Amino acid sequence: MVDYQFVTIWKFNAPLGEVWHIIKQMDAWPSWWKYVSRVELLKAGDANEIGAVRRITWHTALPYTLTFDSELISMEKYVRMEGRAFGELQGQGIWSFSQESDITIVRYDWLVNSTKWWMNLLAPIARPIFSWNHDKVMEAGYEGLKKRLES
Repeated sequence: MVDYQFVTIWKFNAPLGEVWHIIKQMDAWPSWWKYVSRVELLKAGDANEIGAVRRITWHTALPYTLTFDSELISMEKYVRMEGRAFGELQGQGIWSFSQESDITIVRYDWLVNSTKWWMNLLAPIARPIFSWNHDKVMEAGYEGLKKRLES
């Protein structure tokens, strides 16, 4: 397996609580995140959704899709959410939230491995393309969330 480590920073002129709630509501991602095709709740979590498992299907800027499950494993309200990914991607995703003046800063750390044989086979030469693709997917998330916050 090939390791990928991505860091994405989003900045919004919006209240931290509003940004937090929109990102936390994963079931609604397809309504504002261009590359999220579907989110299905597979297992309910506790009152804070810890332990909830959702299956997310992504199409990408490149002609392929990825489907993996995401389990919310920890959360500190308005500060951090951590998930465990398994399926076609496996690893860890961490959303971190902070505020500077009126600007909400969101950091996403994505530490994953692909389980798709063809991605692993092509990784030595295609890693820059996969990184570009990840950036495009995250850029679309930023633009979609920004529009949602402005409406």
